[in-house]
Amino acid sequence: QAQVVESGGGSVAAGNSLTLSCVLHGYTSSSRCMAWFRQGPGKEREGVAGISGDGRTSYADSVEGRFTISKDSAKNTLYLQMNSLKPEDTAVYYCSVSRNYYCADARRIFWYNDWGQGTQVTVSS
Repeated sequence: QAQVVESGGGSVAAGNSLTLSCVLHGYTSSSRCMAWFRQGPGKEREGVAGISGDGRTSYADSVEGRFTISKDSAKNTLYLQMNSLKPEDTAVYYCSVSRNYYCADARRIFWYNDWGQGTQVTVSS
C-alpha cells in the first residue's frame, strides 16, 4: 500500500535553515506531481511549493527565493530546502502526491490524493 512519510521538521531560530524529506513508499515512480503544503494555527492549508512530473516548479510568493523543492527519483524522495526561515513559516508541513504526471500549477490542492502525516516546523524570533 502506498504511503508518504515526512521527516526533518524541528524548532529553529529565525534566519536558520531546515530540510524536509518525504519518502514515497509503495509507489512505482516519482514521475508525478508532488508538493509541500503547510497549515499554520488557525489558517487554511496552503501550497508552499510544487513540482510536476516534468520537473517544473511552482512556489508561493511568501517563500520564493528562500525555499527550494526538489526530488531524487532514484530514492523516491521529495525534499524542501528552507532557508532564511521566518516566524511566519511556523506550521505543520505536509507532503502530497498526485496521480498526475502534469499539473498546470503543482501547488493547487485539488491535484492531490495522498498525504503524509505532517511534520512540525517552528521558527522563533
